[in-house]
Amino acid sequence: MEYSQEMKNRLKRLEGQVRGVIRMMEEEKHCKDVVTQLSAVRSAVDRAMGYIVAKNLEACIREANDEGKNAEDAIQEAVNMIVKSR
Repeated sequence: MEYSQEMKNRLKRLEGQVRGVIRMMEEEKHCKDVVTQLSAVRSAVDRAMGYIVAKNLEACIREANDEGKNAEDAIQEAVNMIVKSR
């Protein structure tokens, strides 16, 4: 799979969020604020994973169609990745 610049940018933003949480800890910010930011990071990771799986599935379905194959295996693999990530 080819990873687009948009995908990489999502992860770079996540990296920045994590660095921000570490900075908050170093500055001894309130626990509630740190947990709130960690929750935002987790949500962003989930969205990034969903986006990557969706793009991968899209590419696999196109490839299967181009080769005259059934895309069912690609769909099942994508579902398994999503379920495994939870």
